[in-house]
Amino acid sequence: MTSVSPAPLDFASSPINQSLTPERKIELFTQMVRIRRFEQAGLKYYQGGKIGGFLHLYIGQEAVAVGTISLAGKDDHFITAYRDHGHALAVGMGMNECMAEMFGKQTGCSKGKGGSMHFFAPDKNFWGGHGIVAGQTPLGLGLAYGVKYLGREGCCLCYLGDGAVNQGAFHESLNLAALFDIPVVYVIENNGYSMGTSQERSSSYGGCLAQRAEAYGMAWDVIDGSDLYEVRAKTHIAMERARKEHKPTLLEIDTYRYYGHSIADANHKKYRTPEEIEDYKQNHDPISVFRRKLIAEGILTEESATAINKAAADEAAASVKFADESPAPTIADISTDVYWETDHDTPASKIGRHFFD
Repeated sequence: MTSVSPAPLDFASSPINQSLTPERKIELFTQMVRIRRFEQAGLKYYQGGKIGGFLHLYIGQEAVAVGTISLAGKDDHFITAYRDHGHALAVGMGMNECMAEMFGKQTGCSKGKGGSMHFFAPDKNFWGGHGIVAGQTPLGLGLAYGVKYLGREGCCLCYLGDGAVNQGAFHESLNLAALFDIPVVYVIENNGYSMGTSQERSSSYGGCLAQRAEAYGMAWDVIDGSDLYEVRAKTHIAMERARKEHKPTLLEIDTYRYYGHSIADANHKKYRTPEEIEDYKQNHDPISVFRRKLIAEGILTEESATAINKAAADEAAASVKFADESPAPTIADISTDVYWETDHDTPASKIGRHFFD
């Protein structure tokens, strides 16, 4: 079932992008810049010893999270893996709560208990932030099942890396999604390297990874992740398929990460050539690509782009100050938030069931 979507050569002319106002386009550009500056600040203070554990940066992939999440409706849900900062900011989480979480502070979005890999915002339909490779894929399936069960017109966008496509849980999820017509859109953020191993050496595939969806009779598509317009145009088709028809889709969005799998990946410049990294920065950087498009459209100027960049850098610096000055969790905090329903003595805690009522 090859359902690669027909699309215009100029994705800016697609109806979903034509509906964007100049102000909204500037907002999307600003979101990408904010993610970039937040990540750069996180890198600096991780290297400075302020952030512990792992740190998986999203630098280079910003158009994926911003482009897909910009299509969200009130009954759409989002779940991702451990490279979750970009998605968190794209759904509307604040830099302060995110940076504080990375610093392990009480003011963090998960009260300092989750760290970099476990950002959550249930009020924004953002369900994490998961450290187990492909562990979020059956959870995304469950979220989408809940949407269908409740009779709502929505879907779940479930993000994963290219390395996760070889995990059993992912294939089990695809099988159930197709079998029961679940409104889930799986988004492979293919940055080319499963941790430190190239796709060619880690995955068996024909034309692309998304083509595996054919085994499940599922629609699929491949997207250029450096072009925000293309991300929006093609993802919108998949989301509408899920919302209107309850049909799942597997999308493969080609992108790139400038740094290693995590900051602990000290060899990321050894398994990739400097020329490869520089080519992406010069020719495929999503922020630069979108900036050039907006300048050509007469919506953005170099001066306003510089101002947006400075404001984002200042906001990131302020979030570091907030995080650094915030209190650490107490010893007593270790016994709280184990099970939210029990902590708050809700009716669901008495019957062991919630969400579907």
